[in-house]
Amino acid sequence: MSGVSVVDESERIGLLAGVAGVAALGGMAAIGAARNIARKSVVGKADPHADIDLTALYDEQAWTVTTDDGLDLAVRTVDLGDVADGTPPELTVVFVHGFSLRLASWHFQREQLAADWADRNYRFVFYDHRGHGESDPAPAETCTIAQLADDAAAVIRSTVTSGPVVVVGHSMGGMTVMGLARRHPALFSSAGPVAGVGLVATASRGLTEAGLGEGLGNPVVDAFRLSVRRAPRLVQAGRGLTRQALEPVLVAASFGPAFFSPALGRAVEKMIQNTPIETIVNFLHALEIHDESTALPVLAQVPTTVVCGDKDRLTPLPNSVRMYSQLGPDSRLVVVKGAGHMVQMEEPRLVSDAIVDLVDRARVALPAPRRRWWKKRAKA
Repeated sequence: MSGVSVVDESERIGLLAGVAGVAALGGMAAIGAARNIARKSVVGKADPHADIDLTALYDEQAWTVTTDDGLDLAVRTVDLGDVADGTPPELTVVFVHGFSLRLASWHFQREQLAADWADRNYRFVFYDHRGHGESDPAPAETCTIAQLADDAAAVIRSTVTSGPVVVVGHSMGGMTVMGLARRHPALFSSAGPVAGVGLVATASRGLTEAGLGEGLGNPVVDAFRLSVRRAPRLVQAGRGLTRQALEPVLVAASFGPAFFSPALGRAVEKMIQNTPIETIVNFLHALEIHDESTALPVLAQVPTTVVCGDKDRLTPLPNSVRMYSQLGPDSRLVVVKGAGHMVQMEEPRLVSDAIVDLVDRARVALPAPRRRWWKKRAKA
C-alpha cells in the first residue's frame, strides 16, 4: 500500500525489544535521578526559585517566522530603551535554545540583561526550534543541524531590521549557530551583520566520545530510533516507556551535583516532557553525527565567548576548551565551577555577565587586508 510502512513480525519483535531496552536503561537513570532529588529534598534551605514562571517569556511581543520549507516558528521579541515606536534597534541579540528545550530556557538572561541595558536601544529575539515549544512539528527528514541553521537564518532575516547582531546558542542551539556559520558565512563577513557569537554548553563535534553523549551511540537507542521511523504507532503505544527511558537521562544531566532548586528542576523537566518524543528521538541522530569543526574559522572572524560548566556531563568541558583553542585571539572562555549543562539557569548571572562582555566587544568581521601593489607585481 502506498505511503504505508509495513513491519513484519521479526521486525516488530526487534522494535519491541528496542523500546523495552531503552526503557530499562531509563529505569536505571530514573533511580539515580530520584535518589538525587530525594537527597536534595531534605536540605534545610529555601528554594531560591520557588516562584519561577518560565512561561512569562511567551507574554512578550509575538512573531511568526516562516521557514524556507514552510513551517511556522514561534518567536518572541523584547525591545529595550525609552525610544519611540518604530525606532530601529541599535543592536539585536538572538538567543537559540537547546535540545528538547524551548525559548523559555533563556528566562534569566531576559530578566537580567533587560535590567542591565534598560537605557539601551537593543532588541532581544527568542524563538522555538521546529518541533519544540510552540513552533510547528518537525518532519523527521528535517531534524538536522543544517535545517536548524537555515531556520536561524530565516529568523535573523525576519527580525533584524538594523544594526549589528550577536547570536548566543545553548547546547544544540550552539551547534545551530555553528551550522549557520558554515551554511551562511556571508552573515559573519565584513559585509554581514553578525558581530559576536556566544557558545554556551555546546560542542563542535565529539558528542559520542565522552560524557552522557556516549549513550547516543548505544545500539538500544539505535533500535528505538528505528522504531520511531518504521513503526510510529508502536512507539505511540509505548511512549510512556520511551519517556521513562530518555527523560531521566536528560533531566539528570541538566544541573551540577550541588545545585538546589526543586522548582527549577521541575520547570526544566516540564520543558523536556512537553517536547514531542518524535522530536527528541529524531534529533538524536543529528547530535550523534554532529561535526561543525569547519565552521570555527568562520566564527573566528568575529568576537566569541565560550561558556561551560565544569560538571557538564552532556557536553563536557574538554569540548569547550577545544572550540576555544580554535577561535583565535578574540575569544574568551568562561568556566563555571560546579555547574552542569543548564549553566544559563544554574548560574545565570555569570552567563549574563559573559554576554554583556561579548556585546561590549562586538564588532563585525574585519575586512581582508589589502595586498600591496608591489607584492602583486612581485608575484606576477
